Amino acid sequence: MMTSPDRLTHFDAHGQAHMVDVAAKASTHRVAVATGSIEMLASTLALIESGSARKGDVLGVARIAGIQAAKKTSDLIPLCHPLALTRVALAFALADGERPQVACTATVETVGPTGVEMEALTAVQVALLTIYDMCKAVDRGMRITDVHVLEKHGGKSGSYLAP
Repeated sequence: MMTSPDRLTHFDAHGQAHMVDVAAKASTHRVAVATGSIEMLASTLALIESGSARKGDVLGVARIAGIQAAKKTSDLIPLCHPLALTRVALAFALADGERPQVACTATVETVGPTGVEMEALTAVQVALLTIYDMCKAVDRGMRITDVHVLEKHGGKSGSYLAP
């Protein structure tokens, strides 16, 4: 569902972009879960699964990259607040079928006045980009797809669960 332009929080009354003031918001436990996938050749998936990719442990490196990305989100997205994250966890699922792929799910938590959806989305994207980087020598046709927020909890707006 799209928000109408007059309700976008990152613009002031004059249409100027600004960082939202969260000083008056209550600190609550906030959780966001995001997911996405990278589609690839079956042979590329087999390399990842066997751990025999030339650059090493693809999923291990992607996990660390995703964690680092979540912590650096405010450096990448101009209007995001720097947050003290209390947890960042990434999980990967390999699927060998009609569309061989690696799915990534990131769970990010904090206690604070603003949510962690952007941190979860950034973690997923960078983890998937890391998989691409580590495997591009054997498969330049990989596709990152379906990146989205699955759920979020905490704060005044309450919980959100993707349909």
